[in-house]
Amino acid sequence: MATELTNPQTDRAALSPSGEVFEISKAVTFEAAHFMGGKPEGHPYRNLHGHSFRLEASVRGTVKPGEEWVEDFGHLTAELNRVAGLLDHKLLNEIEGLSVPTLERVCLWAANELKTALPGLSKVSLARPSLNEVCTLELSR
Repeated sequence: MATELTNPQTDRAALSPSGEVFEISKAVTFEAAHFMGGKPEGHPYRNLHGHSFRLEASVRGTVKPGEEWVEDFGHLTAELNRVAGLLDHKLLNEIEGLSVPTLERVCLWAANELKTALPGLSKVSLARPSLNEVCTLELSR
């Protein structure tokens, strides 16, 4: 339920985020290559090719006491950059756990890399914007 103001013109103190549940999101980009070795001869995905990726993470929760936010955007950004750095300009097939680097598997891999540092992690999305493709993993707590 949203906080209601007694008088929206003067009652700014009533805009307390305490007890409200928020979800914040941040995205970063990276470039990587892959191939799908299990495809039949002549299939275009079988060939080595690359994509521009967009990795987005969402953190859900109540405002941390004394901090006035769900998560520090600086921390969220640093963690996303750390994970993107592990994938950037790499052949995804050579990364442990990504021998078959589908969008779903890379999304799950990224979520596993992020969840320890971001306890409120609620969603991870991985997109290939040039293809208008997005995979979203919703995490349960």
